[in-house]
Amino acid sequence: MEPLILQATEDTPEVIFDPDQNTFKISKISVPEDAYEFYYPIIQWLKEYGENALEKTVVDFDLEYVNSASAKQIIQLLLALEDISKNNDVSIKWYYEAIDEDMQLLGKRFKNLADIEFEFIEI
Repeated sequence: MEPLILQATEDTPEVIFDPDQNTFKISKISVPEDAYEFYYPIIQWLKEYGENALEKTVVDFDLEYVNSASAKQIIQLLLALEDISKNNDVSIKWYYEAIDEDMQLLGKRFKNLADIEFEFIEI
């Protein structure tokens, strides 16, 4: 499967989903003008990946800021990962800065919405 690699812009996060390197990461800032349009291909990629997923998939979320439209799409992304977790081991590493209670709280909200193992890592 071809990796999905999107370079970060001023408004969109960096996305690296590369099964060959066992690297799954979303980082930086997520405030795209159209969050649905940005996240739709990522979610579709994950659905396709789920058909032949690695035995263990760890997704690193290292986001500095997420707007509400992005948060809704990240929930959809997490639900796609939850589907994968029915047959494979899937976990999330949620990174947040010690002083950023909002990002920590957002991660906890996401954890409550998806039946996936979350690890919270303070940086």
